[in-house]
Amino acid sequence: MKPSSPANTIARLRLTSQSVFALFCLVVGWQFYQFYLWATSASDRVAPMRPPAVEAFLPLGALVSLKRLVLSGEYDAIHPAGLTIFLAALFLGFFLRKGFCGWICPVGFASNLAEKIGRKMRVLVTIPFWLDLPLLSLKYLLLAVFCWLILWKMNLKELSAFHFSSYNLISDAKMLHFFLAPSLLAGSIMLVLIALSFVVRNLWCRYLCPYGGLLGLLAIFSPFQVRRDPQLCIDCKRCETVCPADIKITTRQTVRNCECIGCLECLPVCPQKECLTLSLPGKTAAPPLLLPMLIIGFFLLFWLVARLSGHWQNQIPTEAFRHYYQEIQSIGHP
Repeated sequence: MKPSSPANTIARLRLTSQSVFALFCLVVGWQFYQFYLWATSASDRVAPMRPPAVEAFLPLGALVSLKRLVLSGEYDAIHPAGLTIFLAALFLGFFLRKGFCGWICPVGFASNLAEKIGRKMRVLVTIPFWLDLPLLSLKYLLLAVFCWLILWKMNLKELSAFHFSSYNLISDAKMLHFFLAPSLLAGSIMLVLIALSFVVRNLWCRYLCPYGGLLGLLAIFSPFQVRRDPQLCIDCKRCETVCPADIKITTRQTVRNCECIGCLECLPVCPQKECLTLSLPGKTAAPPLLLPMLIIGFFLLFWLVARLSGHWQNQIPTEAFRHYYQEIQSIGHP
């Protein structure tokens, strides 16, 4: 059997990591859907498990919880898993580039699959620079709006009022209800975005995800950087062809870019040995596999510490969820 090339090794490892986390999210989604059906029915059967990991899909609530944690020192008691996952993503962004985006995020995985399908169907288009640049700013504008509304405007009293509100308690069910029964406008927008994802490479991640923008800003300070030796570079641009973020790598000596997701797929496709390297401060070369090992390892470590410290599963009785879930139509945003 022919051994895998280094390029295949990195790509397959990344695909495996993304696939495992995506499958886990599908299982979590199905478990939560079963819990939702039980909570919104009159069934007297034993309640199915409510998976804490579903709180990963409540990023705005996690941002509220993070500010409340900083101001009060109190960890989120309603959605602790959501805050834990958010903290893990921030940690990875600061120290390990946008590792959450490149190796874990299920939305990124779906975006990559859409790109591959679009490429095979030959419908993928290249956005011209004059349009690409303003589109890139959209996720940072969305991030700025959320930061202004939550980090700047909300004081501790308002944060706590939201935290203990019935709306926050059922925000996971609200999210599910949104996707199960979207309005005509919301459904139309989702269908358009899904369709465009097959035409425009990494549409959501590249242009619209505010939390990807936040992690990208943190990643500027990451000690891990991709470095290029201009003396060895032959300007073949193979690295730029495989780069999911369309970064112009051959024009840089150090890829210190907000869009770099740390996928490392540019390294093994370079035909010039040691032209592209994963480096630490002081130009110290690091083995490429070190980065994904640390990304996955630290993410799981956050989960383990949260489980052991009681910051993963909340202590809210299932009957309380049931009561408020059944009032979902009458509970609005505080």
